[in-house]
Amino acid sequence: MTQQSSIKMDPSWLEAIGGEFDQPYMKTLRQFLAAEKDAGQVIYPPGSQIFNAMNTTKFDDVRVVILGQDPYHGPGQAHGLCFSVQDGVPPPPSLVNIYKEIASELGTPVPQSGDLTHWAEQGVLLLNATLTVRRAQAGSHQNKGWETFTDAVIRAVNDKHDNVVFMLWGSYAQKKGAIVDRKRHLVLTAPHPSPLSAHRGFFGCGHFTKANDYLAAHNKPAINWMPLRAAA
Repeated sequence: MTQQSSIKMDPSWLEAIGGEFDQPYMKTLRQFLAAEKDAGQVIYPPGSQIFNAMNTTKFDDVRVVILGQDPYHGPGQAHGLCFSVQDGVPPPPSLVNIYKEIASELGTPVPQSGDLTHWAEQGVLLLNATLTVRRAQAGSHQNKGWETFTDAVIRAVNDKHDNVVFMLWGSYAQKKGAIVDRKRHLVLTAPHPSPLSAHRGFFGCGHFTKANDYLAAHNKPAINWMPLRAAA
């Protein structure tokens, strides 16, 4: 029996990829997550926010896809949107570098809030490859089935939309995004915004301007990358 009734996800996504919840790999994944809970492990993000990317951004509204790898594994950080943290939580280093690039490209103030919900509400799908993680243990829920599910998410956007911008930062995201049809979509690649690699080509990549130029060229509304709150 499908578990869709308990999934907090916009109905447009359930229509597009809901069949994934009936696949054997998803049953195995549910069993793994239940075992983690039974063992007393703290899992991030909270259950109601695991599918936040697909709950905040409707399937039909997707204009940009940004791929991350793992949710943040610190308390109060992850809320189901890649690179984003809840308001009031200091922006992590990679997000700080993303903000620096936006400020450089657009001449905007550096944001104070790390909450990217306002991007998601405009059609930016902020998708991690793995949708859960054990507290303080990066990568602890990799290779448990989530990657198969998020591949299906990417495939659905690729197959059923045209002229979507995919931002693939770092080798992991670029490998995962290899299925995207470059003839129908714009694929932007750069090193990861991590402090370890941002200086190798993420800074100066121009992705946020290029994305909006492409959307405008295809008669789609541009994304307002401006922060809701700028740093004082």
